[in-house]
Amino acid sequence: MVVLMEKDMTKGSPMRLILGFAVPLLFGLLFQQFYSMVDTIIVGHYLGVDALAAVGATGSVNFMIIGFCMGVCNGFAIPIAQEFGAGHDDNLRRFVGNCVRLSVVFAVAMTVLVVLLCRPILQLMRTPENIIDASYAYIVIIFIGIPVTFLYNMTAAIIRSLGDSRTPVIFLMVSAVMNIFLDLLCIIVLHMGVSGAAVATVVSQAVAGVSCLIYMKKYAILKLERDHWRWDRGYALKLCNMGIPMGLQYSITAIGSVVLQSAVNGIGSDAVAAVTAGSKLSMLMACPIDAMGSTMATYGGQNMGAGDLERVGKGLKSCTILGLLYSFFAMAVVFLAGRQLLMLFLDAGEGAVLEDAFFYIRRNVIFYFPLAMVNIVRFLIQGMGFSRLAVFAGAFEMLARGLAGFVLVPLFGFTAVCFANPLAWIFADLFLIPAFFFVRKKAGSKLSGFAI
Repeated sequence: MVVLMEKDMTKGSPMRLILGFAVPLLFGLLFQQFYSMVDTIIVGHYLGVDALAAVGATGSVNFMIIGFCMGVCNGFAIPIAQEFGAGHDDNLRRFVGNCVRLSVVFAVAMTVLVVLLCRPILQLMRTPENIIDASYAYIVIIFIGIPVTFLYNMTAAIIRSLGDSRTPVIFLMVSAVMNIFLDLLCIIVLHMGVSGAAVATVVSQAVAGVSCLIYMKKYAILKLERDHWRWDRGYALKLCNMGIPMGLQYSITAIGSVVLQSAVNGIGSDAVAAVTAGSKLSMLMACPIDAMGSTMATYGGQNMGAGDLERVGKGLKSCTILGLLYSFFAMAVVFLAGRQLLMLFLDAGEGAVLEDAFFYIRRNVIFYFPLAMVNIVRFLIQGMGFSRLAVFAGAFEMLARGLAGFVLVPLFGFTAVCFANPLAWIFADLFLIPAFFFVRKKAGSKLSGFAI
């Protein structure tokens, strides 16, 4: 007998609900990082520093494109969460049907476009000549797998919108284990180089996506009739109004990362390798913060659908406390064991690269609470239905990283690279925190029946 895990987040203790939703989601994010981490560990140890730098040099453009896909899918799920919170099952099913159709269109169009532009983008980013071919071999396969990215993120987002954050994690755990074996097979046995790491990632994510798709059929609330699959301009526009701004938020943020990556590439492949290793550890340490953000999107969506702004504010307070506590914990871990953790990605013999990576991660982790506020507030605003406004936070991050890449890195070198992300998080918070109070006022007017 299959036990379905729908969860109504409009009733009960906000702190308990947020923790109950975020913890399984955290494991999912950890396993997503596990994909990338295993690639990096195997590439770094078996193929060398240049291969590690080649994969790392694609990080920002990868985030720009794949982040857009993830943002769109998460945005598509917001109206579904709102209809679930409101108890409007028929509208929910129509949103799901149109969500699937839109996802297919987006996936095909994006795959064709980015595969054609892949090498020119790497050239514009000043990717070092000694690694550009390997970078292209890796990232073009990742981009060919964009339909798979849409499949997993769309199905997982729909399941999470119903309050079930556990099921996508289970499937991701299975695919993560598969990813390890495929990495070892493709890189060590089949000698496919960095291309093997990309193939392993795409195949593994395909397994997770198909598993989520099959599981969705078990939800009675997701039993769609022919009428629910019908294209509806109104539903499609609302989905796009939520999804595209969330996707653009990731991409706009990533433009700044592309500028910064170009500046790092100009320093040399050792700097690229150090930032790659430091970024991998930083992303791993930031998984609980990412889980809090995604939790607040569903929490905000369901409670906005239920028309309960008071619970929205209580949820924000509870999650902020969690973010502050975790920030101190992460700082302690990195300062005490960061060098040892970085040796997952780098050999002890790469002393200079290891020290630069340790310098990088320490400067980032000090500012994890501003990062926590970026994720918590931004996703809450999006869950409340104000995705367009949240895009401006991405613009502030872009400006900060662009400033670092164009001005600070040429002046201060690697040290400026280490402070670029913290600068971006602070810039975003300066916009987001006042924006939340604006959104709460607008939402209150909307729920009271006044025009916005």
